[in-house]
Amino acid sequence: MTRQTIEQARKLAVSVLCNSNVSQTNAEAVASALVAAEADGLASHGLARLIAYADQAASGKVDGEAKPRIRDQAAAALAVDAGHGFAFPAIRYGLEQAVARARSAGSCVVGISHSHHAGVLGHHVEAVAEQGLVALGFSNSPAAMAPWGGREGVFGTNPIAFASPRTSGPPLVIDLSLSHVARGKVMLAKQRGEAIPEGWALDAEGRSTTDPDAALVGTMVPLGGAKGAALALMVEILSASLTGSNHGFEASSFFDPKGAPPGIGQSFVLIDPQRLAGPDFLARLDVLLEAIEGQPDTRLPGQRRYRLRAKAASDGIDINDSLFADIRKRVANSPAH
Repeated sequence: MTRQTIEQARKLAVSVLCNSNVSQTNAEAVASALVAAEADGLASHGLARLIAYADQAASGKVDGEAKPRIRDQAAAALAVDAGHGFAFPAIRYGLEQAVARARSAGSCVVGISHSHHAGVLGHHVEAVAEQGLVALGFSNSPAAMAPWGGREGVFGTNPIAFASPRTSGPPLVIDLSLSHVARGKVMLAKQRGEAIPEGWALDAEGRSTTDPDAALVGTMVPLGGAKGAALALMVEILSASLTGSNHGFEASSFFDPKGAPPGIGQSFVLIDPQRLAGPDFLARLDVLLEAIEGQPDTRLPGQRRYRLRAKAASDGIDINDSLFADIRKRVANSPAH
């Protein structure tokens, strides 16, 4: 492993992206998101994706120069077109515009179309909760899960995220994919030459597999069986159908530079809790969370991420040596070097 400070890792990622037809502004947004995932211990959504992102921008599958634009708007609704660019700049832009609308109208729905991988979905809603609002986030992704009883992928792993402000300390954040594990963990195992645990994925014939290559051409096991598959359908509708974006079975891969842009979608719901609970919301939330934390051996969702984030801020992050060598090679080959 090679240790880097947060800022060192971010600068390396920016350099790789800028050398791959990505604008400085977009490169900084993407690099910050990938390094934030690393800091939170979510390596499957971190720098392991950097080379794939860069290759897609270099080939034109992702428009690295894209600028998000408002496609349609109302008092409590905002449609943002990502322009087949990276999701991070578009989501940031949409949520920044939506906060004031949610405070004015009590809530606001944001739809992002023609988008790409949203990274750690919890980070987006966390940023909203830091401004005193409750937020829900949904994203679809290229097909990786079959409908219950089927063998062919229709849905992506389709994450759901929720965040709420608290009386003190960072927001409460809940973030989960609707597959048993995120598909990025399978890709990470493939990169490292490791087997995956039993129960994560099925091969193309619908059989359980520990081979990441077989898993990537097969399907992921849904969280909670039929219930997870039903929730994945719900997220598919909220993020893709509702925004006019590609469904999972219509989207190209996040991992290779070939084909048309993925063109998937995200949606977010921002709620001003003052409009519903008045000034009592945070106090009522504290009562609930104290009932959970008051029991032995319990912890709130997201607490491990915050601990790892604090440690990374002081100690830096560890990057797989092979990946670090690939990143350094891309930087060394840039025109500026």
